[in-house]
Amino acid sequence: MLASAMNPIDRIAELCRLLTDASYRYYVLDQPTLEDAVYDKLYRELQELEAAHPDLVLLESPTQRVGAQPASVFKSVKHNIALYSLENAFGDADLDKWQERWQRIEDGATFSYLCELKIDGNSMALTYENGVLVRGATRGDGTTGEEITSNVKTIRSIPLRLTLEHPPTVVEIRGEAFISNSVFEQINHDKEEAGEERFKNPRNAAAGTLRQLDSRKVAKRKLDFFAYTLHIADKSAPRSQQESLLWLQNAGFKVNPNRERCADLEAVKNYCAEWNEKRHDLDYMTDGVVIKINEFDLQDRLGFTNKFPKWAIAYKYPAEEVPTILENITVQIGRTGAVTPVAELRPVELAGTTVARATLHNADRIAELDLHIGDTVVVRKAGEIIPEVLQVIVELRPAGAVRYVLPSHCPECESLLVRPDGEAVTRCVNSSCPAILRGSLTHWVSRAALDINSVGEKLAMQLLDSGQVKSIADLYDLTAEQLMTLDRMGQRSAEKVVIAISNSKMQPWSRVLYGLGIRLIGTSNAQLLSEEFPTVDALAAATAEQISSVFGIGDEIARSVVQWFEIESNRALIERLRSAGLQFVGEREDKTALVAALVGKSFVVTGTLPTLKRDQVKTMIRNAGGKVSESVSKKTDYLVVGEDAGSKLEKARSLGVTTLTESELLELLF
Repeated sequence: MLASAMNPIDRIAELCRLLTDASYRYYVLDQPTLEDAVYDKLYRELQELEAAHPDLVLLESPTQRVGAQPASVFKSVKHNIALYSLENAFGDADLDKWQERWQRIEDGATFSYLCELKIDGNSMALTYENGVLVRGATRGDGTTGEEITSNVKTIRSIPLRLTLEHPPTVVEIRGEAFISNSVFEQINHDKEEAGEERFKNPRNAAAGTLRQLDSRKVAKRKLDFFAYTLHIADKSAPRSQQESLLWLQNAGFKVNPNRERCADLEAVKNYCAEWNEKRHDLDYMTDGVVIKINEFDLQDRLGFTNKFPKWAIAYKYPAEEVPTILENITVQIGRTGAVTPVAELRPVELAGTTVARATLHNADRIAELDLHIGDTVVVRKAGEIIPEVLQVIVELRPAGAVRYVLPSHCPECESLLVRPDGEAVTRCVNSSCPAILRGSLTHWVSRAALDINSVGEKLAMQLLDSGQVKSIADLYDLTAEQLMTLDRMGQRSAEKVVIAISNSKMQPWSRVLYGLGIRLIGTSNAQLLSEEFPTVDALAAATAEQISSVFGIGDEIARSVVQWFEIESNRALIERLRSAGLQFVGEREDKTALVAALVGKSFVVTGTLPTLKRDQVKTMIRNAGGKVSESVSKKTDYLVVGEDAGSKLEKARSLGVTTLTESELLELLF
């Protein structure tokens, strides 16, 4: 029985147990097991079930308390003023409902909103007496926290004495301690060097740091702090959130500059939308926006529920990790025969899109996750692009769920699937498999390969389905008359296709090599190999040792090339393509324009460059005597960086590799 089909009593009990355990591990043990977005999703499901079945609400339900008990390692202290949680909004509709609720209480009230970025860190309460910091405490359960004053004093953005001439007798400051992304990268680099486990994210790193008993270790972590709330029992205290933030700035605190006073809810929504796009440019993590009614007198009139202030709400960005139900697993066969299992999911919103499928990579990954049909799984977007299954919430596995086993035979051609020794990937080795043919043909005509733009994916499928093409070599035997038998293919279109196929015979040896679809051979590797082995016969005769000796070509790539040429059907394909007039002989690059600064140097190009395409840059580097590789290593001399550089930039920084902008590279070249 699937989780969705469980009766309300059982589902509520399961959710209560899971959320309570997750809360304990997060707040008490500092060993989080669920991402915030996952916790929020499950928490909201529990809320909805309890709203529909109020008679089933349990006393121990997480919805009946503000937080969890603090750890006992530090001294427990009671907060002078309770730290309330915020109600969450997961879209514009939730914001509308929130405004409608508070306006029913204060209809016609004059108001504005103050929007602030929600920092993904750790909440703290700071107490100052006569302007001097006397106590710092973690949030804990909102009523009781842990005193960590000695650790707080190491945070340079927290003043030990307020920078005010006449500070109040007692003042309480609330804010968020965090670790910047750049500092986080350095911390993880240092941990790797020491052979220690990396932190998962900056928030976890900050939490672990604050709970260090040795404040000297805390000081080395370079924690930061944004102040955002002020409590003063004084008539001269600020009377709005905007004024409070200015007071905090004047008192010596760091206040987030990316705040905005909004006249209405539409302006709030625009602010949220804007920062959902811009947040990735910041050097710290933010998971949403905190929206407060700006005027304190209106806040006072609205007051609190037993859990939340009525005058504030937290808008959460679209989740990048969410739970959903695994409904089935299917397999896809790629152009190299690689079998990729795919999770068929109950559709769920993830990072602004609806996700219904996610990659499971290979059989090892399925075994590692111990996947059962009907499991509740956590899905994320790898690199914010490709959905993948991150983990299984075993506690929510339905009774009688069946463990998934990868099929033994290809679903396309029914051939026995094979997993070569030492490889993680299972493959179909039948070269006539329809799935392999589809992938091979689509790859061959692609822009980076033979660039036959008149043969798109749809036409390729027609050619295969009609039986006119059973190999990429068959393309070069096609006539206009044959093509005209296809659906919606007229004479002019057919002639255009034939001409485009014929023109592809002039593509250079490097493109033909890439188009062959040899496993692990990308455009850069194909270029390197075609330069070192200027004929297909030279490459086919080369040993693995000879191939791996080429700069940028590793042992695994070399073995893949050798194995490909050992297959009789592949050698037959080469001969057919050679007979058709394809280019299997290359010309060595003219090295007359060598640039001394680049000769023999290793380059990697990543990201989107301002004016040039990456392939253009690679060609320019090679022509100047430089070498181009696809991956960053200790042997890399330069990383040419554009926008959205990603993990290659991070690795280059960790290895001390010199980075170049496009303009800096052009200065070297010219």
